[in-house]
Amino acid sequence: MATNDSLKNQLSSKQGNQNTPSGYTIKQLMGADSVKKRFEEMLDSKASQFMASVINLVNGDTNLQKCDQMSVVSSAMVAATLDLPIDRNLGYAWVIPYGNQATFQLGYKGYIQLALRSGQYRNINVIEVYEGELQSFNRLTEEIELDFEKRTSDKVVGYTGFFELINGFRKTVYWSKAEIERHKNKFSKSDFGWKNDWDAMAKKTVVRNMLNKWGILSIDMQKAYVEETKDPSEPSGDVIDFNLTEDELTAAQEQFSDEKANE
Repeated sequence: MATNDSLKNQLSSKQGNQNTPSGYTIKQLMGADSVKKRFEEMLDSKASQFMASVINLVNGDTNLQKCDQMSVVSSAMVAATLDLPIDRNLGYAWVIPYGNQATFQLGYKGYIQLALRSGQYRNINVIEVYEGELQSFNRLTEEIELDFEKRTSDKVVGYTGFFELINGFRKTVYWSKAEIERHKNKFSKSDFGWKNDWDAMAKKTVVRNMLNKWGILSIDMQKAYVEETKDPSEPSGDVIDFNLTEDELTAAQEQFSDEKANE
């Protein structure tokens, strides 16, 4: 019976996949017993639906199909440990391609969700500021004056974030669109998210920096931040932990073939 180390020697030259056992799709890998067990440990009854969403995500994205599929599984596992959906339309968490590796990325809604779960936040939000709405912002006192009735166009000029802890501590920040663009150019490792939803990524920039500097970070929030700041070109060590065997992958492949035959 082959171990995961021997399987990794069967490198696939197809589509640049460097760690995926040759010939196996995301559906076959997700059908392996050890992979299913890991997701079930994290998500219990929600595991099947989550795993199906991973398969649908890859099937609908040719760029993810070109990635090492075990890096997709590993990135999805990070989202599973945080109990966050990876549907891009929901904006909580994403699995995105970076070269031939998939990487986990938290959305601004994911940061807000994790903050609220901590039980330390009474309120937290981030919104766009449209042209004409911003009357003043004092960077020292963080007093902001917005007048939503004075909006003059649909042009977004900045973003403001706010949170209040249950102990009464409050924090307000404002980022102009130019400041966000400079931050993006300096720190962004990939343009994927920015190209697909600039507004969501801008809100995430505001929320993440606000919480990281002044908020209370739960264990889950700290883990999400660490995962996001990893070098996306390096595969996660979680890939090896699945310990997939050749027999297990063969069984998953046979099950997949049977399902296709019965469709």
